[in-house]
Amino acid sequence: MTDPDSGLREITKVLVANRGEIAVRVIEACAARGIATVAIHSEADATAAHVRAADEAVLIGPAAATESYLVIARVLDAARRTGADAIHPGYGFLSENAEFAEAVSAAGLTWIGPDPLAIRAMGTKIAARERMIAAGVPVVPGTHADTQDLEALAAAAESVGFPVLVKASAGGGGKGMRAVHTPEELPAALEAARREALGAFGDGALYIERLLVRPRHIEVQVFGDRHGHVVHFGERECSIQRRHQKVVEEAPSPVVGPELRERMGAAAVAAAKAVDYVGAGTVEFMLDASGDFFFLEMNTRLQVEHPVTEEVYGVDLVGLQLDVAMGRPLPVTQADIAPRGHAVEVRLYAEDPARGFLPATGTLTRYRPVRAPGIRHDGGYTEGDEVAVHYDPMLAKLIAWGEDRAHAIGRMVRALDAWEVHGVITNLPFLLAVARHPEFAAGNVHTGFIPEHFPDGLPEPAPTEDALIAAALADAMGLGTSAAGAGASAVDRGDASAPWHLVGPWRGCA
Repeated sequence: MTDPDSGLREITKVLVANRGEIAVRVIEACAARGIATVAIHSEADATAAHVRAADEAVLIGPAAATESYLVIARVLDAARRTGADAIHPGYGFLSENAEFAEAVSAAGLTWIGPDPLAIRAMGTKIAARERMIAAGVPVVPGTHADTQDLEALAAAAESVGFPVLVKASAGGGGKGMRAVHTPEELPAALEAARREALGAFGDGALYIERLLVRPRHIEVQVFGDRHGHVVHFGERECSIQRRHQKVVEEAPSPVVGPELRERMGAAAVAAAKAVDYVGAGTVEFMLDASGDFFFLEMNTRLQVEHPVTEEVYGVDLVGLQLDVAMGRPLPVTQADIAPRGHAVEVRLYAEDPARGFLPATGTLTRYRPVRAPGIRHDGGYTEGDEVAVHYDPMLAKLIAWGEDRAHAIGRMVRALDAWEVHGVITNLPFLLAVARHPEFAAGNVHTGFIPEHFPDGLPEPAPTEDALIAAALADAMGLGTSAAGAGASAVDRGDASAPWHLVGPWRGCA
């Protein structure tokens, strides 16, 4: 209901246009405010955690996201059928789709996110660079104009100086991106990047930037309201990445002190104000070894790693999104905002680090996250759930808060070591190896941390004799290896690699 005197637009029922842990997170934030929720789901997600958490649920299509979660008309129809008066897009899927934001507003619903104009302004990296230059925000040296001629791009690369980075103007996640170290490599890199960008985003526009060597990836959380106020909630260190996908995030950064935080925060606020930003957003920077930082891009949505900011700054960012969407002013000024302690987050994926991080599937036969002081678990799956092939393989996030960085890392290591996950192969051993790495403990991280220290992922450990015997017993009893927890995949007695052939003479049988 809209109150014309106060300018507020009350929200009574939110449809969450997403799935997994972010949908659960939004549903919980709404419940804390007494706001009813609607989950949407595909046929594959009929019994998913977010469906169970919501007050109502609506089936919107088959398993494929292109036939369900990404179909704007079906999402809006679900809102109409349930009487929802607002839509929260989460992240991914339609969260940065200006057309969707416009359609939500046109349907008379409240859009819990930035205005479509801001989404479009920051949606293409070339245009965003131009806006940042005009706003006085430092950008990585590179091409500024939307010039797609091969000769012009080659000339731009020469002027910037090799090595350079070829980047797609649209999208993200490392798609359409190529590092180029010599002029001879450039034509093939441009062709490959353009082809990949067209396939992923339907937009083959490219631009050139200087390739920063061993930089840190630092992002700043900004928040704006409809009363002209914009603040920042400090920075997050997101340098530990694999193929441009973040693996570990922390707040604050171990190398950002009060003076640099103030400068980066001011630049991030200027970036947000340049597009009249409303709601939660993230301005991403690259920080080089000399302490210079450069604008990378702006994400016009809530980020996966927002919990570390919440833990360090004592703020509910999803709750603030709801308040701002209803027209309420931000309850804090910049002077009120200061970090407390340290937080680290890791992402648990259903993937195999020993086999090139291939996505894994199966049933979570045992799933017991650690419950302990300073530990937070944001999950989209529970014990007994099926992990299918249709969506991103992230299962959950584990966040550890401590009085300082060492305290937070110590809590994280203990929680990872005690986390029980069976039935599906995950990257849990890899996360534990990263968390225990001495260079991570020392804060010596950069965007090439994983390629440098884990070039082959995580080697698969040789199975112990006890594990092989357990697998053989499970096979004999017809239980399969997941029931025994042995981890071996070959249980056929005729297979030379099966546990029956690897354990040697049967123990206890003379």
